[in-house]
Amino acid sequence: MTRRFSIVRLQDRYFRSTFVKSGLRSTVTDLGDGTVMHCWAPKVRKESKPNLLLIHGFGANGMWQWFALVPRVTSYFNVYVPDLLFFGGSFTTRPERSESFQAECVMRVMEANSVREMSVVGLSYGGYVAYSMAVQYAEVVKRVVICCSGVCVEENDFRKAMFKAADLDGAADILLPQTAEKLRELLSFTIYKPPKFMPTCFLNDFIDVMCRQYAEEKRELLYALLKDRKISEIPKITQPTLIIWGDQDQVFPLELAHRLKRHLGDTAQLVVIKDAGHSVHVERAKEFYRNLKAFLLNSHPPPLTHSHSLASQDNYGNTGSQNSESRT
Repeated sequence: MTRRFSIVRLQDRYFRSTFVKSGLRSTVTDLGDGTVMHCWAPKVRKESKPNLLLIHGFGANGMWQWFALVPRVTSYFNVYVPDLLFFGGSFTTRPERSESFQAECVMRVMEANSVREMSVVGLSYGGYVAYSMAVQYAEVVKRVVICCSGVCVEENDFRKAMFKAADLDGAADILLPQTAEKLRELLSFTIYKPPKFMPTCFLNDFIDVMCRQYAEEKRELLYALLKDRKISEIPKITQPTLIIWGDQDQVFPLELAHRLKRHLGDTAQLVVIKDAGHSVHVERAKEFYRNLKAFLLNSHPPPLTHSHSLASQDNYGNTGSQNSESRT
């Protein structure tokens, strides 16, 4: 039987060629315990460049989530883009589902690539993994960037009506869409100005290619992440940290960015990008990249360019906090 034409598979080939042209190669690391990790790594690592690890969220896989950033950063960094477990080419037969286990597996891949020092960028779910890496491997992770990631969320926040979903089951149904209607709903939450017309055939194609495999395992990841989560039990990281958020994020509301800033204190800077949602890294790609580069490459990062900046203050909870921010 002839396979039907797939726009998503065609797009996947385009992203793959973009990564290859950017100097990356596809690698597979068998960790030897039923765990296999796929990672894009430099074809040639240059010791003169710092190492940069990009960790994706629930959207698809590393390549699909970082396609807009990778061509911009490979001139300055040795870039590594892993697929987390149950995404892309990574999987495990082990029962662990925590972000700390994801962090351990990613670190083992980096060790296999002889990376002993790095900066880590984590988007959404990837922010939890990046944060966990910073906790577990503080001697290796030197700088951290957390993007639109509810690290300081509590399960109790669902009962406070902070999210569109009323509970974890509802959140899983949205974040792990299995129908075109649910994918439309997800896109309406993740993109500030979603396309007005999204053909059902394309949405179903995306679900078939990206969302069917390991659906139950991904649901288990989400439950392990949020079940009984409390801020008081979240350790504080000490590395310099940049928090980037879209001001219109409907997946993890802006309150969580301020909550994380308060949790970390003076070691963290917060940049809030105006007119951007949960997909700030794509919707405001140039601004996202500019802030990222300034933070990661300067020994003593200067005040960052931003749409809304709270890098030097955190007034959340005061009615005038939004008014104190300025537009570029």
